[in-house]
Amino acid sequence: MPTSDKGTTSIGLVHEALAGAIQRGIDVSAVLREARIDTELLAAAQVRVPAAAFSRLWTGLSDLLDDEFFGIDSHPMKRGSYTLMAQAAVSSESLAQALLRIMSFLRVALDDVYGELRYEGDCAVVMIHDHGVERRLFCYGTWLILVHGLLCWLGNRRIPLQEIHFRPSQPDDDSDYRMRFCENIHFDSALTTVRFERSFLDLKVVQTPASLVAFLKDSPATLLVKYRNDESIRGDIRKRLRGLNPMDWPELESLAKVLGMSNSTLQRRLQAEGVSYQSLKDTIRRDMAINLLSQTAMTVTQVATKTGFQETSAFHRAFKKWTGVSPGAYKRSSLRDATDSH
Repeated sequence: MPTSDKGTTSIGLVHEALAGAIQRGIDVSAVLREARIDTELLAAAQVRVPAAAFSRLWTGLSDLLDDEFFGIDSHPMKRGSYTLMAQAAVSSESLAQALLRIMSFLRVALDDVYGELRYEGDCAVVMIHDHGVERRLFCYGTWLILVHGLLCWLGNRRIPLQEIHFRPSQPDDDSDYRMRFCENIHFDSALTTVRFERSFLDLKVVQTPASLVAFLKDSPATLLVKYRNDESIRGDIRKRLRGLNPMDWPELESLAKVLGMSNSTLQRRLQAEGVSYQSLKDTIRRDMAINLLSQTAMTVTQVATKTGFQETSAFHRAFKKWTGVSPGAYKRSSLRDATDSH
């Protein structure tokens, strides 16, 4: 997958990841430098960072805290825990057995949250219990990424999630959760629950201890990016547009024909997901621009052209509107990293 295709992560999620270390009075400046996240970006609410940068932050914080759960739980998930959990799960016969092993491992590793599996007709429901104490949204989300990502990899396919209920309130920007998990997310719920088709748990584990080595080497990037929610109409359109030059993106009517539906049906489906075609195109351009600016090889002018802008000034205005900061903030981060590496 090209760098410009990997998407971005909200600055809100960056703050959530850093919170455990900051609450402990730990200096996170070195981790941010290693992740190539400019500190100027932390103050802008609309900012997003490359998925690769968030992956580096994930690894850096795990090392800094010796905790693969980022200091969220009262009991640290020591470095190496995820490897042990994956090794225990990969020898399972089915995904059902693997899921139970994964949840059992996490119940031993963590004190504040634990999972329970129940069946309701054709659905499997995973309940994330918290001993009656509401945790941060990032806590439930991180637990789910660790579990869902590993389960998808074990079955060598994405397991679509039908519905999620989170106990915490809806954040200002919930796009990361919808993009990673599913569109059908509810907040302020009595219990955090995840629902998906029961039949997926009947699938065999197709991975081996040999393939586990490569998986662990590519984690957490695989967990964060590979198994994103692409079942939505938004995800389908993103996949189609990412393969084209922005100058060649089709009009809505042409796109509807390619997708085998009427113009009005496509608009209704986009509206149901809370986006318009124009806002979706802007989001893809924004993510492309952020990722390209984070590479040292391209100038701001080159990125403007690559993302479909004929004038650099128009790109500057659009980028500032999308993120709240200038393209230079991202460029400085990549240039500083290049300087530091020499």
